[in-house]
Amino acid sequence: MAATYLAQLAWPEVPPDSLLVVPLGSCEQHGPHLPVDTDQRIASWLSDQLAQLRPGLVIAPPVTIAASGEHQGFAGTLSIGSAVLESVIIELVRSALPSTGVGPFAAVLFVNGHGGNIAAVAAAITKLRLESRDAAVWNPQVAGGDSHAGRTETSILLHLDPACVRTERLEVGSTDRWRDIAPKVLTEGLAAITPNGVLGDPRDATAEEGARVCAELLFDLQGFVADWRGQRES
Repeated sequence: MAATYLAQLAWPEVPPDSLLVVPLGSCEQHGPHLPVDTDQRIASWLSDQLAQLRPGLVIAPPVTIAASGEHQGFAGTLSIGSAVLESVIIELVRSALPSTGVGPFAAVLFVNGHGGNIAAVAAAITKLRLESRDAAVWNPQVAGGDSHAGRTETSILLHLDPACVRTERLEVGSTDRWRDIAPKVLTEGLAAITPNGVLGDPRDATAEEGARVCAELLFDLQGFVADWRGQRES
């Protein structure tokens, strides 16, 4: 089943009662070896795969610049901040699901690829549901995975697009647990913890591990959507 992309449709071609899927990424440093659009690549790939497996989905253009303030100080990072991101999510959903009920979309799903977006999107979804707008967000969770630009994300990119990984620049970053460094990262930024922008050790990353992680994430995403839409459609 081919994915349907909103950007490629004329307005009469937008299928009625469809689920609008919005990939939500970031534009932020991912160490010296991964591109700044790493999160967006992952979110877009998952959205594309989901649309190929489940009918009635339309993929929106991705949100590519989001809340990445903790990565300031590294070249290439762009951020609109949590408050603005929350407003963007709210207005985007309001436009897709107008209060008049007139529109082609039944609901909006955000496929989030960046942990720094979680709080803003959760706050936005809470407000939207109070307005009776059917929106949800899925956040990836990798058991045993590292936090940022380490083995987990590097393995995923080696699977999705190996040419984008600068393998000659693989180097260990901070390997402290996130729970131990989170307060300092959130107050002083990632550069205060890791000069190269890496949380974890990408040197043992493999495409095979990336394929396994991607399959697990896609399975989890499918289950989330099935449960969410089943509750609405039953």
